[in-house]
Amino acid sequence: MKRFIITTVTVILCFLLQTTVFQSLALAGEVPNLMLVVVVAIAYMRGKKEGMYVGFASGMLIDLIYGDLIGMNAVLMVLVGYLVGICNEIYYRDQLSVPIVLVGVSDFLFNFVFYIFNFLLRGRFHVLYYIWYTILPEMVYTVLVACVLYKVLHSINYRLECKEDTEEVL
Repeated sequence: MKRFIITTVTVILCFLLQTTVFQSLALAGEVPNLMLVVVVAIAYMRGKKEGMYVGFASGMLIDLIYGDLIGMNAVLMVLVGYLVGICNEIYYRDQLSVPIVLVGVSDFLFNFVFYIFNFLLRGRFHVLYYIWYTILPEMVYTVLVACVLYKVLHSINYRLECKEDTEEVL
């Protein structure tokens, strides 16, 4: 129950940071996708199932507040949670490079699929422009922020696992 509450608070806090504080700290007109970082971190540390749950909750939160198409972000975040959750089997506590690479790849693929469904199918064929001026700046900014945010999420997960282990012993 404690993990559920902390995860819920983390998702809401990252959503608020993404939509308020980082809006004023935009670089090249883009803000980091903190929700994606949370989904990738939880899926990488906890597995497919939790990654999909957090992905759905994060995506629906974005869709309900800002989305034109309800469910689009939710489906994409669930897909990210599932695919990154597969990498849970190679999870090493002290390694930072794998989750950061996963954040970068996930952000690129998330935005590219988002482009396909929101722009390409509507006849807007400026894919290279979108990649260069939207996807890449957001990906770089997200990866930079993920270096810090992942360490925080990792330490929270580590403390929760330690408490869960001591509770199992008792």
